[in-house]
Amino acid sequence: MLSNFKVVLVETSHPGNIGAVARAMKNMGMDQLRLVSPKLFPHADATARASGADDLLREAKVYGSLHDAIADCQVVLGASARDRTISWPSVTARECAGKWGGAPERLDIALVFGRESSGLKNHELDLCHYLLRIPCNPAYSSLNLAAAVQVVCYELFVASGREHAGSVGDRGEDPLATAEQMEAFYLHLYQTMVDIGFLHPERSKSIMRRLRRIFNRIQLDTKELDILRGILRFSQNHNLK
Repeated sequence: MLSNFKVVLVETSHPGNIGAVARAMKNMGMDQLRLVSPKLFPHADATARASGADDLLREAKVYGSLHDAIADCQVVLGASARDRTISWPSVTARECAGKWGGAPERLDIALVFGRESSGLKNHELDLCHYLLRIPCNPAYSSLNLAAAVQVVCYELFVASGREHAGSVGDRGEDPLATAEQMEAFYLHLYQTMVDIGFLHPERSKSIMRRLRRIFNRIQLDTKELDILRGILRFSQNHNLK
């Protein structure tokens, strides 16, 4: 778990957004949620939007001020979509992940997100070491609260090395077909096309060459090859009747 990262929400007005943030955090292996003076919490809307991340809501800590919520953190990043009149050190979500994604567990880092309507106020940003930016369409840079948290948590999850490759269906369980098996398949395919009257001798070379290219790109496994040869056998038997 990325337990040294604390997601801090300041004066969240809609409890459903708190639940959606909890869900986004749990997706990315983060479990430290802190709330500064939420308008409504706990609330049924938060639980409903959490969609199974109820444990994060139960363990969430509520504070009366941002100062108290970040008191134990050594690094504080405040998310902001608005430009500020005073120059402020800033990092993008990806730069943040690159800089602190592999940080030791003893380094506590706060990711602070402001109000849905107005974000963080200047005196709150005074407590932050960096502005945290999420690059997006400059003509419409306002992100939903949970979406902003999801983007930042995703970048941290990937940078931490906890990313794992998923599998689609049973791909990879059966070995790839050997060259010998593929040659037997091509002979079978050629004979079937001749039997059904599809292949004409004068065009056989070019058609077979193109078909070889198709199947070589795919890299069939043995199960897939068995299915195709079954289709060819069925076609040959049906044609003989």
